[in-house]
Amino acid sequence: MARTERLLSLLQILRRHRHPVAGQLLADELGISIRTLYRDIAALQALGATIEGEPGVGYVLRPGFLLPPLMFSQAELEALILGMRWVSSFADRSLAVAATDALAKIEDVLPPQARDGMGAVPLRVGPPGPAASLTEDLTSLRDAIRRERKLEVRYRGKDGHESRRVIWPFAIGYFTSGRILVGWCELRQDYRHFRTDRLVGTRTLADRYPRRRTTMLREWLKHQSASSPPN
Repeated sequence: MARTERLLSLLQILRRHRHPVAGQLLADELGISIRTLYRDIAALQALGATIEGEPGVGYVLRPGFLLPPLMFSQAELEALILGMRWVSSFADRSLAVAATDALAKIEDVLPPQARDGMGAVPLRVGPPGPAASLTEDLTSLRDAIRRERKLEVRYRGKDGHESRRVIWPFAIGYFTSGRILVGWCELRQDYRHFRTDRLVGTRTLADRYPRRRTTMLREWLKHQSASSPPN
């Protein structure tokens, strides 16, 4: 492994940990000696990385250090390409456009060698399912989630009947067959899943919902069964 790649790998390992990591564990994961690890940490510190710790205690990378632009490995670039192409095909309109723009920006500033290798391995995603409308725009739903605002929705059930609900949205699931808005339903007093293609109308209310979205997400994940169908 080249030294530059090793330094980038060391930074990435440190980013995965919020608490100090023993130097020997870092050296073992990188396949280097402990003396080489100490030199690499010193080199990163000289470049401006705030790595705190000492031999026998462990090392931790404090937030704020930025990598040089677009220092991605080939596998990381392929993961980005595949992910952005998936978003371009399966996400709603605004996210799809954002993914296409982001991929173009990445390609534009890559070093020539990395840019030439972007298409070396064809990475494609399948077509979206019939319910995954490419014209759908979920910007207002994502904004309500970010701001922890209640949503008033008109929802059309499988039988075609429409109901009015006030929900506390906290997640959106993107699937090949469509998208699901997840939230606490005041009418049902429980967590519910709403297919976005059945949302006839939505209105973001001024009221914040009384719980944190991260708390509800953890609670929902804890009780969520993989076989639970959307209502």
